[in-house]
Amino acid sequence: MSRRLTADPTLLILTVALTCFGVLMVYSASSIMALRDYGDGFYFLKRQGSYALIGLSLMVAAMHIDYHLWRRLAFVLLIVSTLLLAAVFLPGIGLSAGGAARWIRLPGFSFQPSEAAKVALIFYLAHSATRKEDRLKDFRYGFVPYMLVLAVWLLLLLAQRDLGGAVIMTLVTGTMLLVAGTRWRYLFLSVATAGPLFVYMILSEEYRRKRILAFLDPWDDPLNTGFQIIQSWMGFGLGGWFGAGLGEGQQKLFYLPEAHTDFIFSVIGEELGFIVALLLIGMFLTLVLRGLQIARRAQDGFGRLCAFGISLLLGLQAFANMAVVMGLVPNKGLVLPLISYGGSSLLCTLFSLGVLLNISAQPAAGGQP
Repeated sequence: MSRRLTADPTLLILTVALTCFGVLMVYSASSIMALRDYGDGFYFLKRQGSYALIGLSLMVAAMHIDYHLWRRLAFVLLIVSTLLLAAVFLPGIGLSAGGAARWIRLPGFSFQPSEAAKVALIFYLAHSATRKEDRLKDFRYGFVPYMLVLAVWLLLLLAQRDLGGAVIMTLVTGTMLLVAGTRWRYLFLSVATAGPLFVYMILSEEYRRKRILAFLDPWDDPLNTGFQIIQSWMGFGLGGWFGAGLGEGQQKLFYLPEAHTDFIFSVIGEELGFIVALLLIGMFLTLVLRGLQIARRAQDGFGRLCAFGISLLLGLQAFANMAVVMGLVPNKGLVLPLISYGGSSLLCTLFSLGVLLNISAQPAAGGQP
Protein backbone atom coordinates (compact mmCIF):
# COMPACT_ATOMS: atom_id res chain seq x y z
CA MET A 1 0.00 0.00 0.00
CA SER A 2 2.80 2.44 0.83
CA ARG A 3 4.39 1.85 -2.58
CA ARG A 4 1.14 2.61 -4.31
CA LEU A 5 0.68 5.79 -2.28
CA THR A 6 4.19 7.06 -2.92
CA ALA A 7 4.09 6.55 -6.69
CA ASP A 8 4.24 9.81 -8.62
CA PRO A 9 0.66 11.18 -8.41
CA THR A 10 1.02 13.54 -11.39
CA LEU A 11 2.16 10.70 -13.64
CA LEU A 12 -0.64 8.45 -12.43
CA ILE A 13 -3.38 11.05 -12.87
CA LEU A 14 -2.19 12.07 -16.33
CA THR A 15 -1.98 8.44 -17.46
CA VAL A 16 -5.52 7.61 -16.34
CA ALA A 17 -6.89 10.89 -17.73
CA LEU A 18 -5.28 10.39 -21.15
CA THR A 19 -6.48 6.77 -21.30
CA CYS A 20 -10.08 7.72 -20.52
CA PHE A 21 -9.93 10.63 -22.96
CA GLY A 22 -8.58 8.27 -25.61
CA VAL A 23 -11.50 5.86 -25.17
CA LEU A 24 -13.94 8.77 -25.54
CA MET A 25 -12.26 10.08 -28.69
CA VAL A 26 -12.02 6.62 -30.25
CA TYR A 27 -15.79 6.34 -29.91
CA SER A 28 -16.36 9.80 -31.37
CA ALA A 29 -14.01 9.15 -34.30
CA SER A 30 -15.19 5.62 -35.11
CA SER A 31 -18.92 5.31 -34.37
CA ILE A 32 -20.11 6.10 -37.92
CA MET A 33 -17.61 3.72 -39.50
CA ALA A 34 -18.38 1.02 -36.93
CA LEU A 35 -22.09 1.31 -37.68
CA ARG A 36 -21.44 1.00 -41.41
CA ASP A 37 -18.93 -1.87 -41.25
CA TYR A 38 -20.14 -3.86 -38.20
CA GLY A 39 -23.73 -2.74 -37.68
CA ASP A 40 -22.78 -1.57 -34.18
CA GLY A 41 -21.76 2.03 -33.53
CA PHE A 42 -20.21 0.96 -30.22
CA TYR A 43 -17.97 -1.72 -31.78
CA PHE A 44 -14.65 0.12 -31.40
CA LEU A 45 -15.72 1.72 -28.11
CA LYS A 46 -16.33 -1.68 -26.53
CA ARG A 47 -13.02 -3.05 -27.75
CA GLN A 48 -10.99 0.01 -26.77
CA GLY A 49 -12.76 0.14 -23.41
CA SER A 50 -11.81 -3.50 -22.81
CA TYR A 51 -8.20 -2.81 -23.82
CA ALA A 52 -8.14 0.16 -21.45
CA LEU A 53 -9.42 -1.89 -18.49
CA ILE A 54 -6.89 -4.65 -19.14
CA GLY A 55 -4.12 -2.11 -19.71
CA LEU A 56 -4.89 -0.22 -16.49
CA SER A 57 -4.86 -3.54 -14.65
CA LEU A 58 -1.44 -4.28 -16.15
CA MET A 59 -0.29 -0.82 -15.09
CA VAL A 60 -1.41 -1.37 -11.50
CA ALA A 61 0.27 -4.79 -11.44
CA ALA A 62 3.53 -3.38 -12.86
CA MET A 63 3.33 -0.50 -10.38
CA HIS A 64 3.45 -3.04 -7.53
CA ILE A 65 6.22 -5.25 -8.97
CA ASP A 66 9.79 -4.25 -8.10
CA TYR A 67 11.26 -2.95 -11.35
CA HIS A 68 14.49 -4.90 -10.75
CA LEU A 69 12.58 -8.01 -11.88
CA TRP A 70 12.67 -6.67 -15.45
CA ARG A 71 16.44 -6.44 -15.21
CA ARG A 72 16.66 -10.14 -14.40
CA LEU A 73 14.33 -10.95 -17.30
CA ALA A 74 15.91 -8.54 -19.80
CA PHE A 75 17.68 -11.12 -21.97
CA VAL A 76 14.72 -13.52 -21.85
CA LEU A 77 12.38 -10.74 -23.01
CA LEU A 78 14.87 -9.80 -25.73
CA ILE A 79 14.88 -13.35 -27.13
CA VAL A 80 11.10 -13.74 -26.84
CA SER A 81 10.56 -10.41 -28.61
CA THR A 82 12.87 -11.46 -31.44
CA LEU A 83 10.96 -14.70 -31.89
CA LEU A 84 7.64 -12.86 -31.88
CA LEU A 85 8.89 -10.37 -34.47
CA ALA A 86 9.81 -13.31 -36.69
CA ALA A 87 6.56 -15.19 -35.99
CA VAL A 88 4.49 -12.68 -37.98
CA PHE A 89 5.83 -14.31 -41.16
CA LEU A 90 4.60 -17.81 -40.23
CA PRO A 91 1.50 -19.00 -42.12
CA GLY A 92 -1.48 -19.40 -39.85
CA ILE A 93 0.11 -17.25 -37.14
CA GLY A 94 0.97 -13.97 -38.84
CA LEU A 95 -1.73 -11.57 -39.96
CA SER A 96 -1.37 -9.07 -42.80
CA ALA A 97 -3.35 -5.88 -43.34
CA GLY A 98 -2.87 -3.00 -45.76
CA GLY A 99 0.11 -4.72 -47.38
CA ALA A 100 2.00 -4.98 -44.08
CA ALA A 101 2.67 -8.14 -42.03
CA ARG A 102 2.94 -6.86 -38.46
CA TRP A 103 0.48 -8.83 -36.36
CA ILE A 104 0.10 -12.21 -34.70
CA ARG A 105 -3.33 -13.76 -34.87
CA LEU A 106 -4.88 -14.58 -31.48
CA PRO A 107 -8.47 -15.65 -30.64
CA GLY A 108 -10.56 -12.49 -30.93
CA PHE A 109 -7.49 -10.28 -30.96
CA SER A 110 -4.45 -9.45 -33.08
CA PHE A 111 -1.22 -8.52 -31.34
CA GLN A 112 1.57 -6.37 -32.79
CA PRO A 113 4.90 -7.72 -31.44
CA SER A 114 6.84 -4.55 -32.27
CA GLU A 115 4.97 -2.70 -29.50
CA ALA A 116 6.16 -5.18 -26.88
CA ALA A 117 9.62 -5.28 -28.47
CA LYS A 118 10.07 -1.55 -27.88
CA VAL A 119 9.63 -2.06 -24.13
CA ALA A 120 11.85 -5.15 -24.14
CA LEU A 121 14.52 -3.14 -25.96
CA ILE A 122 14.49 -0.54 -23.19
CA PHE A 123 14.90 -3.22 -20.51
CA TYR A 124 17.77 -4.82 -22.42
CA LEU A 125 19.61 -1.56 -23.07
CA ALA A 126 19.15 -0.37 -19.48
CA HIS A 127 20.41 -3.66 -18.05
CA SER A 128 23.31 -4.21 -20.43
CA ALA A 129 24.52 -0.60 -20.42
CA THR A 130 24.47 -0.54 -16.62
CA ARG A 131 26.39 -3.82 -16.44
CA LYS A 132 28.96 -2.57 -18.95
CA GLU A 133 29.19 0.90 -17.49
CA ASP A 134 32.99 0.89 -17.32
CA ARG A 135 33.34 -0.48 -20.89
CA LEU A 136 30.74 1.55 -22.77
CA LYS A 137 33.42 3.72 -24.35
CA ASP A 138 35.05 0.64 -25.83
CA PHE A 139 33.89 0.20 -29.43
CA ARG A 140 33.94 -3.60 -29.34
CA TYR A 141 32.08 -4.03 -26.04
CA GLY A 142 30.12 -0.83 -25.66
CA PHE A 143 28.77 -0.33 -29.16
CA VAL A 144 29.03 -3.25 -31.59
CA PRO A 145 26.80 -5.73 -29.63
CA TYR A 146 23.95 -3.21 -29.48
CA MET A 147 24.23 -2.45 -33.17
CA LEU A 148 24.04 -6.15 -33.99
CA VAL A 149 20.87 -6.57 -31.94
CA LEU A 150 19.39 -3.44 -33.50
CA ALA A 151 20.33 -4.60 -37.01
CA VAL A 152 18.47 -7.90 -36.56
CA TRP A 153 15.36 -6.12 -35.32
CA LEU A 154 15.50 -3.51 -38.07
CA LEU A 155 15.65 -6.21 -40.71
CA LEU A 156 12.57 -7.86 -39.22
CA LEU A 157 10.70 -4.56 -38.95
CA LEU A 158 11.56 -3.48 -42.48
CA ALA A 159 10.44 -6.86 -43.76
CA GLN A 160 7.13 -6.13 -42.01
CA ARG A 161 7.05 -2.75 -43.82
CA ASP A 162 7.16 -0.97 -40.46
CA LEU A 163 9.52 1.90 -41.19
CA GLY A 164 8.07 4.02 -38.41
CA GLY A 165 8.78 1.35 -35.79
CA ALA A 166 12.30 0.93 -37.16
CA VAL A 167 12.97 4.67 -36.89
CA ILE A 168 11.65 4.84 -33.32
CA MET A 169 13.75 1.86 -32.20
CA THR A 170 16.85 3.36 -33.80
CA LEU A 171 16.31 6.71 -32.06
CA VAL A 172 15.65 5.05 -28.70
CA THR A 173 18.76 2.87 -28.99
CA GLY A 174 21.06 5.69 -30.04
CA THR A 175 19.80 8.15 -27.43
CA MET A 176 19.90 5.65 -24.55
CA LEU A 177 23.44 4.59 -25.45
CA LEU A 178 24.54 8.20 -25.66
CA VAL A 179 23.04 8.98 -22.25
CA ALA A 180 24.57 5.80 -20.80
CA GLY A 181 28.06 6.86 -21.87
CA THR A 182 28.78 5.52 -25.35
CA ARG A 183 31.07 7.82 -27.34
CA TRP A 184 29.06 10.10 -29.59
CA ARG A 185 31.44 9.58 -32.50
CA TYR A 186 30.46 5.89 -32.64
CA LEU A 187 26.85 6.95 -33.12
CA PHE A 188 27.85 9.56 -35.67
CA LEU A 189 29.78 6.91 -37.60
CA SER A 190 26.81 4.54 -37.59
CA VAL A 191 24.49 7.29 -38.83
CA ALA A 192 26.91 8.22 -41.61
CA THR A 193 27.19 4.55 -42.60
CA ALA A 194 23.49 3.70 -42.40
CA GLY A 195 22.25 6.99 -43.87
CA PRO A 196 22.65 6.02 -47.54
CA LEU A 197 21.04 2.65 -46.82
CA PHE A 198 18.11 4.38 -45.14
CA VAL A 199 17.64 6.64 -48.18
CA TYR A 200 17.77 3.59 -50.44
CA MET A 201 15.11 1.83 -48.33
CA ILE A 202 12.81 4.81 -48.80
CA LEU A 203 13.39 5.21 -52.53
CA SER A 204 13.22 1.47 -53.26
CA GLU A 205 9.55 1.19 -52.23
CA GLU A 206 6.95 3.02 -54.28
CA TYR A 207 4.59 3.63 -51.35
CA ARG A 208 7.43 5.24 -49.37
CA ARG A 209 8.37 7.48 -52.29
CA LYS A 210 4.74 8.55 -52.57
CA ARG A 211 4.66 9.43 -48.87
CA ILE A 212 7.71 11.66 -49.28
CA LEU A 213 6.24 13.34 -52.35
CA ALA A 214 2.91 13.81 -50.58
CA PHE A 215 4.72 15.40 -47.66
CA LEU A 216 6.63 17.79 -49.91
CA ASP A 217 3.60 18.80 -51.98
CA PRO A 218 0.26 17.18 -51.06
CA TRP A 219 -1.58 19.49 -53.47
CA ASP A 220 0.22 17.91 -56.42
CA ASP A 221 -2.07 14.87 -56.05
CA PRO A 222 -4.90 16.02 -53.73
CA LEU A 223 -7.22 13.10 -54.48
CA ASN A 224 -4.66 10.35 -53.97
CA THR A 225 -1.33 10.57 -52.12
CA GLY A 226 -2.03 14.03 -50.69
CA PHE A 227 -5.63 13.30 -49.72
CA GLN A 228 -5.05 12.22 -46.11
CA ILE A 229 -2.92 15.13 -44.97
CA ILE A 230 -5.16 17.66 -46.76
CA GLN A 231 -8.20 16.26 -44.97
CA SER A 232 -6.26 16.39 -41.71
CA TRP A 233 -5.48 20.08 -42.26
CA MET A 234 -9.13 20.71 -43.09
CA GLY A 235 -10.09 19.14 -39.77
CA PHE A 236 -7.88 21.52 -37.83
CA GLY A 237 -9.14 24.44 -39.93
CA LEU A 238 -12.80 23.57 -39.38
CA GLY A 239 -12.23 23.20 -35.65
CA GLY A 240 -10.74 26.64 -35.16
CA TRP A 241 -9.87 27.69 -31.63
CA PHE A 242 -12.73 26.01 -29.76
CA GLY A 243 -13.90 23.19 -32.02
CA ALA A 244 -17.17 22.16 -33.63
CA GLY A 245 -18.21 20.20 -30.55
CA LEU A 246 -17.64 16.63 -29.38
CA GLY A 247 -19.15 14.25 -31.91
CA GLU A 248 -19.86 17.04 -34.41
CA GLY A 249 -16.78 16.61 -36.61
CA GLN A 250 -17.24 16.17 -40.35
CA GLN A 251 -13.87 14.72 -41.41
CA LYS A 252 -14.56 11.39 -39.71
CA LEU A 253 -17.55 10.93 -42.05
CA PHE A 254 -15.39 8.92 -44.45
CA TYR A 255 -13.28 11.91 -45.52
CA LEU A 256 -10.30 11.39 -43.22
CA PRO A 257 -8.74 7.88 -43.52
CA GLU A 258 -7.60 6.24 -40.26
CA ALA A 259 -9.60 8.76 -38.24
CA HIS A 260 -9.69 6.60 -35.09
CA THR A 261 -6.08 5.38 -35.31
CA ASP A 262 -3.18 7.30 -36.88
CA PHE A 263 -5.09 10.57 -37.43
CA ILE A 264 -7.20 10.81 -34.29
CA PHE A 265 -5.35 14.00 -33.31
CA SER A 266 -6.98 15.72 -36.30
CA VAL A 267 -10.43 14.66 -35.05
CA ILE A 268 -9.55 16.13 -31.66
CA GLY A 269 -8.52 19.38 -33.33
CA GLU A 270 -11.74 19.58 -35.32
CA GLU A 271 -14.18 18.65 -32.57
CA LEU A 272 -12.52 20.21 -29.52
CA GLY A 273 -10.44 22.94 -31.11
CA PHE A 274 -6.89 24.19 -31.15
CA ILE A 275 -6.99 25.05 -27.43
CA VAL A 276 -7.67 21.43 -26.43
CA ALA A 277 -5.09 20.20 -28.96
CA LEU A 278 -2.51 22.44 -27.26
CA LEU A 279 -3.66 21.19 -23.86
CA LEU A 280 -3.17 17.60 -25.04
CA ILE A 281 0.35 18.42 -26.22
CA GLY A 282 1.00 19.98 -22.82
CA MET A 283 -0.22 16.84 -21.04
CA PHE A 284 2.14 14.64 -23.04
CA LEU A 285 5.00 17.08 -22.43
CA THR A 286 4.28 17.03 -18.70
CA LEU A 287 4.15 13.23 -18.75
CA VAL A 288 7.57 13.06 -20.39
CA LEU A 289 9.08 15.66 -18.05
CA ARG A 290 7.78 13.78 -15.00
CA GLY A 291 9.35 10.63 -16.40
CA LEU A 292 12.70 12.38 -16.83
CA GLN A 293 12.44 13.70 -13.27
CA ILE A 294 11.83 10.14 -12.06
CA ALA A 295 14.87 9.00 -14.05
CA ARG A 296 17.03 11.67 -12.39
CA ARG A 297 15.92 10.57 -8.92
CA ALA A 298 16.10 6.78 -9.51
CA GLN A 299 18.11 4.82 -6.99
CA ASP A 300 20.36 2.96 -9.47
CA GLY A 301 21.67 3.01 -13.03
CA PHE A 302 19.14 0.50 -14.33
CA GLY A 303 16.24 2.51 -12.91
CA ARG A 304 17.60 5.74 -14.36
CA LEU A 305 18.09 4.33 -17.86
CA CYS A 306 14.82 2.41 -17.77
CA ALA A 307 12.83 5.49 -16.72
CA PHE A 308 14.63 7.60 -19.30
CA GLY A 309 13.95 5.05 -22.06
CA ILE A 310 10.24 4.76 -21.24
CA SER A 311 9.87 8.55 -21.18
CA LEU A 312 11.82 8.89 -24.40
CA LEU A 313 9.74 6.24 -26.18
CA LEU A 314 6.46 7.85 -25.12
CA GLY A 315 7.65 11.33 -26.14
CA LEU A 316 9.04 10.24 -29.51
CA GLN A 317 5.88 8.37 -30.51
CA ALA A 318 3.57 11.18 -29.40
CA PHE A 319 5.66 13.83 -31.15
CA ALA A 320 5.96 11.75 -34.34
CA ASN A 321 2.21 11.11 -34.54
CA MET A 322 1.25 14.74 -33.93
CA ALA A 323 3.90 15.98 -36.35
CA VAL A 324 2.60 13.64 -39.07
CA VAL A 325 -1.01 14.70 -38.51
CA MET A 326 -0.01 18.38 -38.78
CA GLY A 327 2.10 17.73 -41.89
CA LEU A 328 5.44 18.51 -40.26
CA VAL A 329 7.04 15.14 -41.12
CA PRO A 330 6.21 12.37 -43.62
CA ASN A 331 3.62 9.78 -42.64
CA LYS A 332 5.20 6.93 -40.65
CA GLY A 333 2.12 4.98 -39.58
CA LEU A 334 2.54 5.57 -35.82
CA VAL A 335 -0.39 5.80 -33.41
CA LEU A 336 -0.81 8.42 -30.69
CA PRO A 337 0.02 6.66 -27.38
CA LEU A 338 -2.92 6.19 -24.98
CA ILE A 339 -5.28 7.93 -27.43
CA SER A 340 -5.42 6.06 -30.75
CA TYR A 341 -7.40 2.87 -31.20
CA GLY A 342 -5.31 -0.27 -30.85
CA GLY A 343 -4.88 -2.88 -28.14
CA SER A 344 -1.19 -3.66 -28.58
CA SER A 345 -0.06 -0.06 -28.23
CA LEU A 346 -2.37 0.70 -25.33
CA LEU A 347 -1.48 -2.42 -23.34
CA CYS A 348 2.27 -2.02 -23.79
CA THR A 349 2.22 1.71 -23.09
CA LEU A 350 0.22 1.30 -19.88
CA PHE A 351 2.46 -1.55 -18.76
CA SER A 352 5.60 0.54 -19.33
CA LEU A 353 4.07 3.46 -17.44
CA GLY A 354 3.33 1.06 -14.58
CA VAL A 355 7.04 0.21 -14.50
CA LEU A 356 7.82 3.94 -14.48
CA LEU A 357 5.41 4.42 -11.57
CA ASN A 358 7.17 1.66 -9.64
CA ILE A 359 10.53 3.35 -10.20
CA SER A 360 9.01 6.59 -8.89
CA ALA A 361 7.81 4.79 -5.75
CA GLN A 362 11.27 3.55 -4.80
CA PRO A 363 13.53 5.56 -2.46
CA ALA A 364 15.45 8.19 -4.40
CA ALA A 365 19.19 7.96 -4.92
CA GLY A 366 21.00 8.85 -1.73
CA GLY A 367 17.82 8.36 0.24
CA GLN A 368 16.47 11.82 -0.66
CA PRO A 369 12.69 12.19 -0.91
